[in-house]
Amino acid sequence: MPRATNGPASRRRRNSRLKLAKGFNGARSKLFRIATESVDRAQAMAYVHRKHKKRDFRRLWTVRINAACRMHGINYSRFIDGLNKCGITINRKMLSEIAIHDATGFAKIVETAKAKVC
Repeated sequence: MPRATNGPASRRRRNSRLKLAKGFNGARSKLFRIATESVDRAQAMAYVHRKHKKRDFRRLWTVRINAACRMHGINYSRFIDGLNKCGITINRKMLSEIAIHDATGFAKIVETAKAKVC
């Protein structure tokens, strides 16, 4: 009886890992052990950075809203406090879009928030 090895499965496993490392520089895309380490780290960082992306966008929206609010004579925290007291529930993404594309609409929202804070 001939000797059975796990050769085809091992080759398939190696090739799939090397395929994931496609586009990496030098040994990271050619040598199996280094490619494995690089792919593992890349996948771990991709997971972490998907979480960071949400934080980064929220920070961007906050900065944009703050800049637009200061043009109307109120700071960000008082503006958000006023919105909460008015019962206006617009998320920060939409508020930043309104501030960028519809200045008059944002001015009305600011005036409504100002009335409740002051």
